[in-house]
Amino acid sequence: MSKNIVQMNNSFIQNEHQRRRHLMKERQKRNRFMGWVLILMILLFILPTYNLAQSYDQLLQRRQQLTELKEQYQTLSDEKDKESAFAAKLKDEDYVAKYARAKYYYSKKREAIYTIPDLLPR
Repeated sequence: MSKNIVQMNNSFIQNEHQRRRHLMKERQKRNRFMGWVLILMILLFILPTYNLAQSYDQLLQRRQQLTELKEQYQTLSDEKDKESAFAAKLKDEDYVAKYARAKYYYSKKREAIYTIPDLLPR
């Protein structure tokens, strides 16, 4: 089979080729422009999304810190209440005498001291 294809090369064909090349260039320009618009839109959506995710992470950290501080506050206020109750008890002379005898082993004359660990105050 021989190739008997003849290509016509007249002014109409040349004008059509030139028109197609021009249309292809216009299409490439339009596609390039749409590509830049798409990249710009992606950037405009990525940056606030990243900022939102970072803010949410910071919010979670602050909430955790708040719960830790509340627990610490509760512990310290309980400790303060215990200390103030102990300070109020130390104003009573009988309690101070019992406390000094139990904790520091002070004794009266001719008195033997036997320690029982579970009975020591505080």
